[in-house]
Amino acid sequence: MKKFLILLVGISSILGCSNNNSDSNNNSVTSVSDVDGNSYNVVTICNQTWMKSNLNVLHYRNGDIIPQVTDDLQWASLTTGAWCYYKNNTSNGPIYGKLYNWYAVNDPRGLAPIGWHIPTRNEVLIMIDCLGGYQLAGGKIKTTGISQWASPNLGATNSSGFTGLPSNGRNSTMPGSTTPAAGFGAEGYYGNWWTSSLNGAYATELRAFYDYSFVNVTETSPTSGFAVRCIKD
Repeated sequence: MKKFLILLVGISSILGCSNNNSDSNNNSVTSVSDVDGNSYNVVTICNQTWMKSNLNVLHYRNGDIIPQVTDDLQWASLTTGAWCYYKNNTSNGPIYGKLYNWYAVNDPRGLAPIGWHIPTRNEVLIMIDCLGGYQLAGGKIKTTGISQWASPNLGATNSSGFTGLPSNGRNSTMPGSTTPAAGFGAEGYYGNWWTSSLNGAYATELRAFYDYSFVNVTETSPTSGFAVRCIKD
């Protein structure tokens, strides 16, 4: 009887350790799916686990649909969540994912899959610091070549595995402006990704450049349209 109890305790201990390792080891996570069933490969950069491609979800986590808005002036006047394709071209969806305004990022219904979230400004800064700082991180998160990025795509190595593409963005009205801006950024020039952080009237984004190896973490209008990368909780 004692041998049987010892055996059970041993098996229980082994199983417990196995489950704990799986939960705590970010490298064990290879992909994640959103509420629509889209699957995303992931990469661990230092102690953070990121999606390797941009979010392409059509619904919030609770199943409510996120509206698509194609009209420039309507987009610029929004104060609620919305998405569009770059240049309103559906063929850009499989490449760049959807562009969301910051109101979709901040919606309490949740944009990211369960167990994931849109990174804060501080989480983005941690990744940048891990990759050698502002001067080097841009090259390390950009895909190589000029099939998507405009030439010269300076410093691009994608050594981090982040696989950043030039999803560009949708221009919009800056806070305090009475003239709505409209239209999309030049193709191949910038990679723009939202953070969940807000500074006064301005939302924060991570931006990489085709002609530099550095990155910026800068502030912009929450009515702009940018790509979204999610980070594991």
